Amino acid sequence: MFKKSKRKIVAAIMSALVLLFLGTLAVIYLSSYREVASTNRDMLERYAQLYALKLRPENLPENPGQQNPSIPSHKPDGPRFEDTPAFQLSTFYSVAVSKDDRSILSVDNSSREIYTDAELQKYALQIVESRKSNGIKERLIYVAVDKGSYTLVAFMDNTIMQDSMTTLFRYTLIFGSIAIILLFFVAIFLANRIVHPLEESYQKQKQFISDAGHELKTPVSVISANTEMLQREIGENQWLNNIQYENARMGALVTQLLELARTENVTPEMSNVDLGWIVMGETLPFETVIFEKGLKLQSDVTENLCIVGNAAQLSQLVSILLDNAIRHSRPGGMIHVELRREKTHAILTVSNEGTPIPAEQQKHLFDRFYRADEARTGEDNRYGLGLAIARAIVTAHHGRISISCHDGIIEFTAIIPVS
Repeated sequence: MFKKSKRKIVAAIMSALVLLFLGTLAVIYLSSYREVASTNRDMLERYAQLYALKLRPENLPENPGQQNPSIPSHKPDGPRFEDTPAFQLSTFYSVAVSKDDRSILSVDNSSREIYTDAELQKYALQIVESRKSNGIKERLIYVAVDKGSYTLVAFMDNTIMQDSMTTLFRYTLIFGSIAIILLFFVAIFLANRIVHPLEESYQKQKQFISDAGHELKTPVSVISANTEMLQREIGENQWLNNIQYENARMGALVTQLLELARTENVTPEMSNVDLGWIVMGETLPFETVIFEKGLKLQSDVTENLCIVGNAAQLSQLVSILLDNAIRHSRPGGMIHVELRREKTHAILTVSNEGTPIPAEQQKHLFDRFYRADEARTGEDNRYGLGLAIARAIVTAHHGRISISCHDGIIEFTAIIPVS
């Protein structure tokens, strides 16, 4: 139980830390990428504004009075990227494409010539055909600007930005992962510190129940013996009958308390046992009780299903589940006992037809002293310890037990590893 709680605490802490880390990483990466991308795009647009077409000799106009376009004398307001080191160190390419026949008027391949003229011309024609004004092509960001008689496709090498962003992401991920691993051990430490007081209190509670049961066992036995002696001397007496009745109830409670304490605190002696034989052997004595109460019994038990377990405790488990099914069945209802094997687990199911148990009560059925019917106060020697003992037995066998209600059927399922 406490191991499960520790796992939940560690899972909650780590989930919060991982989400925080991923959120921080996303914010840092996206904000950095957007800022750098925005700066690069602004520089590229500025480059396109400053561009002046230099025609090739074969493309010079026949009219000698026609002049090449020049850089506009009035520069728009805004940051002067052309004066910054980033602008001057950046690599720009440009291709001027005629609007009339899609011919290439000019290609500026910079001095580094990382891309050939043919590659730049191909990219430019594809961009013009697509009618996109900006975007990314391979490792180049581009803008397409209408220059009147021609379309200018300006490129800027984006390799440095992409490599920088990749490096930032990689190192952030590496150091963040290391930090999460370290925090995982911190979370385990914190979970142990959080659960330790609860675990200690629970152990003291179990020890108290065990000690109280042992202390009460002797006076109960003495009272029982004395009332029998008095009854022999004075005969039938109403007050003695009341003492005997209440003493018997106290004795039943003490017995169940000791049984629960022994099941929870003492590791049972395990051996190879035939669970199918145990289930059939425990079901047989209940057939008479089931018949007398007007109920029906149906069993489907897999034979020779051997597991490693304690025969006495497993017999008690079957007895508790059958007794619970009989007491909560509707008149004329069917009780079904099934034992089957699924892969490496033995699955014992005991179901009965009865009033469905609300989901809120199902959560507490295996708690000590819990009774779904609060009006009943132990007059039938039932104190809400049976299912708690059943859970302790299943836990001692490294299994789990659960309840489900569907279509008027109340079903208890115990899953126990075969080995």
